[in-house]
Amino acid sequence: MTRVLAEAALDKGFKVIGAETHGMAQRGGSVISHLRLGDVEGSMIRSGTAHFLLSLDETEAYRNLSFLSTGGKLFVNTDPHGFPRQEVKGFLEDRHITSRALSASLIAQELGAPRSSNLALLGFFASFDEGPITFSELKMTIEKISPSKLKEINRKVFDAGYNKRD
Repeated sequence: MTRVLAEAALDKGFKVIGAETHGMAQRGGSVISHLRLGDVEGSMIRSGTAHFLLSLDETEAYRNLSFLSTGGKLFVNTDPHGFPRQEVKGFLEDRHITSRALSASLIAQELGAPRSSNLALLGFFASFDEGPITFSELKMTIEKISPSKLKEINRKVFDAGYNKRD
């Protein structure tokens, strides 16, 4: 997901800087990718400054909410029913954070590409047209960087996420 966003931003002429933090990733822990566009110093996003948070796991979304700025947007791979949890709603409301959820893993699995939930979530994110990179720009980047044997399925998963906007 980070690579697609970074490549699309570069193609659009943005300056791009990023970093990944690996907790216990080798043992099933989280990996957090920071991606900053424009004239910025440093690769890490400071607490309270992120415009968008895309999370492939609901628990990780809650764990990383502090990165979002007031008015930020949260996109999470989880069942939208019961999301967000009651104990988090006040925090989101106080900070004017918009939260959206999609069962991206289910979409990817139904299309026969269970490891592509990131593309379904990215398509869903693109459907709201709130970021600096458009759906068509992301789609072109996916086409460009996907290996030949995965181009068709990657396109399908991305489009399926895009088409799930409520």
